Amino acid sequence: MATTPLEGTVALITGASSGIGEATARALAEHGAKVAVSARRLERLERLASEIGGHGHTALAIESDITDQAQVIAAVDRTVDELGGLDIVVNNAGVMLLGPIEDAPTEEWDRMIDLNLKGLINTTHAALPHLLSAAEESERGCADVVNISSVAGRVARAGSGVYNLTKHGVGAFSESFRQEFADRKVRSTLIEPGAVDTELTDHLRDGVKEQTIERLSGMRKLEASDIADAIAFAVTRPWYVCLNEILIRPTEQKG
Repeated sequence: MATTPLEGTVALITGASSGIGEATARALAEHGAKVAVSARRLERLERLASEIGGHGHTALAIESDITDQAQVIAAVDRTVDELGGLDIVVNNAGVMLLGPIEDAPTEEWDRMIDLNLKGLINTTHAALPHLLSAAEESERGCADVVNISSVAGRVARAGSGVYNLTKHGVGAFSESFRQEFADRKVRSTLIEPGAVDTELTDHLRDGVKEQTIERLSGMRKLEASDIADAIAFAVTRPWYVCLNEILIRPTEQKG
């Protein structure tokens, strides 16, 4: 019987309690990976892990706040200890807190920088020794870091200055990482979704939330599973194929 493309691999997905992270965990498990699902909402993670296990796959729920470096390191160590290694990291955890720069509550900026940037780079750094070992020793001949950015990482717009900053930063880090580890076969893939039907707008403050929802209304948004499909496609390519950057917009989205 033919094996599935990710048979024998281990993937760690951050922000996996909902949306793109949750859908990605399901997709990679279906392709044969053991998945560690990480986020702050343990109850949701345990429900997801149970569901994945009920379909004959392996999933590990890890409560972790990636803005805390010690928790990041602990999550990576637990993944390796309990699942046997680490081949794929999907840096999905993030928050979108939009609004004008003038009179902005700057704690929102701190939260985005801590989660969208520092959490991502800390997770990647903690995972790197294991990814390098997987690239060198595994039958796949490679390992993967997938960073979830946004159209906002390409197109800056008024009202999202610091969110733009964090997502442009994710793109810059991803490309630098790609160049640094290309010879050692740790691939870097940047995913830039447009409007996706997730909980992302739930965290916006009053006034900004209504404006954002209105701007995106009347358009068929992407599903989280659409982004998960792209991630699964990227990490199941042969070792010599690296999809550096994937921009995915709804057909009707113009900007």
